[in-house]
Amino acid sequence: MAATVATPVTPTEHDPERCRSEEESRGAGAGVGAGVGAGAEAEESGQPQQTGLGAVSHSRLSKLPLARIKALMKTDPDVSLASQESVFIIAKATELFVEMIAKDALVYAQQGKRKTLQRKDLDNAIEAIDEFAFLEGTLD
Repeated sequence: MAATVATPVTPTEHDPERCRSEEESRGAGAGVGAGVGAGAEAEESGQPQQTGLGAVSHSRLSKLPLARIKALMKTDPDVSLASQESVFIIAKATELFVEMIAKDALVYAQQGKRKTLQRKDLDNAIEAIDEFAFLEGTLD
């Protein structure tokens, strides 16, 4: 893990559903009495009820096993300790990276009228997209 790769941040598409749910979750814990009103509205709409500032939805914040990521981080001789925050950030970055490369590879699978990603789809995505240039030759 000695090499550092800097990738430019590109704006993502505006997703009104995602923005609305984030704003609602921020608004639910904004005030002392806000949680009561938000809970009543959630019950009426059939959504899970949030109770307080630290309420977390049923989905996990990280989909990857944090203990395994921490163990992988510690295989680097330069890393002796890893905080929970750093492990979480690495896990989240990994999830976003895998999601991005999978979506780009899916485009190539769909061009081939397939629903299943194949190695050649990943190869095509890596060759076509400059952000993945550091991966060229890794699948060989």
